[in-house]
Amino acid sequence: MEYVIIGLLGIVIILLIINIIKSNNASSSKDIIERMGRLEVNLNKEIADFKINFSKDLRGDFEKLVESIEYKLNLINERVNNQLSENFEKSNKTFMNVLERLTAIDEAQKKIDGLSSEIVSLQSVLTDKKTRGTFGEVNLEYILNNAFGPASINDKKNIYSIQYKLSNGAIADCLLYAPAPLGTIAIDSKFPLENYQRMIDKNRSKEERALFEKNFVNDVKKHINAIAEKYIIPGETSDEAIMFLPAEALFAEINAYHPELINYAYERKVWIAGPTTLISTLSIISMILKNMERDKYAEVIHLELDKLAVEFNRYKDRWDKLSRSVKSVNQSLDDLHTTTEKITKRFESIRNVDVDKISTNNQELLEERNEEDEGVLN
Repeated sequence: MEYVIIGLLGIVIILLIINIIKSNNASSSKDIIERMGRLEVNLNKEIADFKINFSKDLRGDFEKLVESIEYKLNLINERVNNQLSENFEKSNKTFMNVLERLTAIDEAQKKIDGLSSEIVSLQSVLTDKKTRGTFGEVNLEYILNNAFGPASINDKKNIYSIQYKLSNGAIADCLLYAPAPLGTIAIDSKFPLENYQRMIDKNRSKEERALFEKNFVNDVKKHINAIAEKYIIPGETSDEAIMFLPAEALFAEINAYHPELINYAYERKVWIAGPTTLISTLSIISMILKNMERDKYAEVIHLELDKLAVEFNRYKDRWDKLSRSVKSVNQSLDDLHTTTEKITKRFESIRNVDVDKISTNNQELLEERNEEDEGVLN
């Protein structure tokens, strides 16, 4: 930059010299040299002043530039720190949420593991026929308890009885005292599980699975026949009974793939029900019972309202009689009040009479009568 300025000044000096030479052709060389010396001194001084001023200005601009850059860097640093703090807070929250989720997943995994072990133990328990029967009875009692509440054995005051002994010696898991036209219905739990599990085992051949499917159908028919023979007693129970399957899978298998079993049960008056179907049936029966109870109370309320209407009519007649009597008494009171007012006014008029004036008037009247009497005599 400094060299550029010096070059420009040199060009200016040369131009000035040329002008001086042109304008002072008659001047002597000595004068030219003196002028050029003075010009050089002035130019050096101006160049020195220009350099000093230029350095000051350049230093001031540089300091301002440094301050501006430092200020902007501070702003950028502050923004970066704030952004880092926000991102750290968000990251911390995300990390805590992840930890909470991981903890919940770990707890769920523990529950799943425990449930898996319970399922395995349940499968081992259900391999025994007696245990399966107990499981079905408990499940049936649980559904009945939720629908109608607990019941005692052989107590017909309840809507159902558990482990009820019939006249033929058979013990039904449940005897349901449903309203007409259903009547008393026996419900017995059956759990044909062994051949069903073998039938759905994918590791077996098709021939084996077909054989086990046939055995499963025969098991279900045996249960239907047993229920129809033991729990349908004319005059004691209804002409139909319910076979309860405590597993939805068994009920779905029969309804989806074995319609012949549904027809066979229909012919024997035995209705097959799974947990969901039984709950729906019992809910409908419960609603019917509540409606019957409500209708019974509605009839009682209607009778009581009729009795109340009779009493109200009596009350109305008596009130009308009393009202007429009260009106008559009021009329008599009004008449009595009128007479009282007249008597009061009469007493007032008597009290305000002038006695002297009345005596004078009476004397004049007597004299007039005497004169009239004498005229008559004459």
